Amino acid sequence: MKKVLIITYYWPPSGGAGVQRWLKFAKYLRQFGWEPVIYTPSDPGFSLIDETLQADIPEGIEVIKTSIWEPYGLYKKITGQKSTSTINTGFLTHKETVGFIERLSIWIRGNLFIPDARKFWIKPSAKFLINYLNSSPVDAIVSTGPPHSMHMIALKVTERLNIPWLADFRDPWTDFDFYKDMKISAWADRKHKKLELKIIKGSNAVVVVSRDMQINYKNMGGHNVNLVTNGYDSDDIDPGIVERDTKFSIAHIGSLPPNRNPKLLWIALSRLCESIPTFRNDLEIKLVGQVDETIFADLARFNLAGQVYHISYVPHNQVSKLMKESAILLLAINNSSNAKGILTGKFFEYLASGRPVLAIGPKSGDVARILKDSAAGDIFDYDENIRIEDGVKAMYEKYLRNELNNSAKGIEKYSRKNLTAEIAAILNTITS
Repeated sequence: MKKVLIITYYWPPSGGAGVQRWLKFAKYLRQFGWEPVIYTPSDPGFSLIDETLQADIPEGIEVIKTSIWEPYGLYKKITGQKSTSTINTGFLTHKETVGFIERLSIWIRGNLFIPDARKFWIKPSAKFLINYLNSSPVDAIVSTGPPHSMHMIALKVTERLNIPWLADFRDPWTDFDFYKDMKISAWADRKHKKLELKIIKGSNAVVVVSRDMQINYKNMGGHNVNLVTNGYDSDDIDPGIVERDTKFSIAHIGSLPPNRNPKLLWIALSRLCESIPTFRNDLEIKLVGQVDETIFADLARFNLAGQVYHISYVPHNQVSKLMKESAILLLAINNSSNAKGILTGKFFEYLASGRPVLAIGPKSGDVARILKDSAAGDIFDYDENIRIEDGVKAMYEKYLRNELNNSAKGIEKYSRKNLTAEIAAILNTITS
């Protein structure tokens, strides 16, 4: 077997979305001739813990860990937060009024912590890995970001050792949805973009998760830019017959920050509660994950608070059952400049669940294309208030007739095992 070193910040017991992609690739790589070796922090500041993901780690895999220093503890002290508080991505806060210290922290994050707050792990990791690889050689290196400091580690290592390198972007660097909110100066913006360009030009292959990202990185000058989407793991899909919710449950799995707030959906549901006598009693809005307070405020403002059922976190091994129980699965796509290229792993798990998908997002994006090809649900643009209301009403009428069923077509290509075969093929190409 060939060996591949995977540099990743997220690894079990980390929960959430960031860990899924390369945990699943590592799970199946051996079947395609590659032995994974993982490099990850020994003491990272994970905001979510999910011990159930340990079951996906291949038996006998080598996992190398070194200590990381992150500024989050210092940030919490300065801002008066508890040590157990969760830090939002990029130090962003969603309070109505933001204090000077928090505004300063956001500025520091965008202008001094380049590429991100894990930058202090770059030099010690590169030094450690150069020594390690001299005695334990590998055939290829993979870095996966965000955090994009992982790419910077790989860059420094490959500059010294000239090992074939695949840079995997789960999200874009400077075209990310919160990038513009970090008060980035013109100088810092140039530095971010210079480093991003250095990665996409300096690596032997770039992998991205959506067609829109692929086009953007090719236009920036990236070479050998490959599309390997996120996906679903067949092992995670509950094989049993699941008893469906008696309610007309609309479930959203995952975090809901302000830029994913589907306000027009809440308005549509509120209007349907007023116009259809049975609708309010039948409706359940099931929110699973971290939800911003502004969204709860909107739900209360539209008189929907009584229909909300919130679970802060569900272990990944229970997510499939929860999806299959629900009447409809809600996909709220960030209303941001990169919205067309957002393709989360959750979306593919939605497809595999067999439940209809109700998506709010750009109708010219990657999600819209896959929904159309798979006939798995409907997508409505951010401003289509009447169409959203009509779409939900049509689904509710099917629910009343016990006809609200769906089975996505042709989604086998998005299984984690098949996607791992694509990754292995790229690794084979850059090492041949």
